[in-house]
Amino acid sequence: GLVLGICNGFQVLVESGLLPGALLRNRDLKFVCRPVRLRIETTGTPFTASATKGQIINVPVAHGDGCYFADDATLAALRRDDRVVLRYLDNPNGSLDDIAGICSEKRNVMGMMPHPERASDALLGCTDGKVILESMIQSLTTAAA
Repeated sequence: GLVLGICNGFQVLVESGLLPGALLRNRDLKFVCRPVRLRIETTGTPFTASATKGQIINVPVAHGDGCYFADDATLAALRRDDRVVLRYLDNPNGSLDDIAGICSEKRNVMGMMPHPERASDALLGCTDGKVILESMIQSLTTAAA
């Protein structure tokens, strides 16, 4: 199945060892709550299959411990294996390599700090986050067929 960890869910995924790295206090040690611009780095995941590589989306963040950190070897492996799924264009927390989301080696687990569910309906003021949720639905529907 698919596992998507958003915000604290991303923290749980790294703390449990399902994803590499750590999430640390934000660079300025302040809680950040605002929309951010993200670039979709890969469409080779069930979480971004409906997107376009390089697509820019606006999605809110709301965290105090959202600074992604990993050692050099882990960062190199994430880049090499195309596992950096989302990058910040205006990094709000100091995450290394502007990382906003990564996936597992099998690509069925993804963690991200921004909240796509908070940008998934016009009533919320933005629908950019729907591409993540719709990608998951499409991938699950395709797999079931």
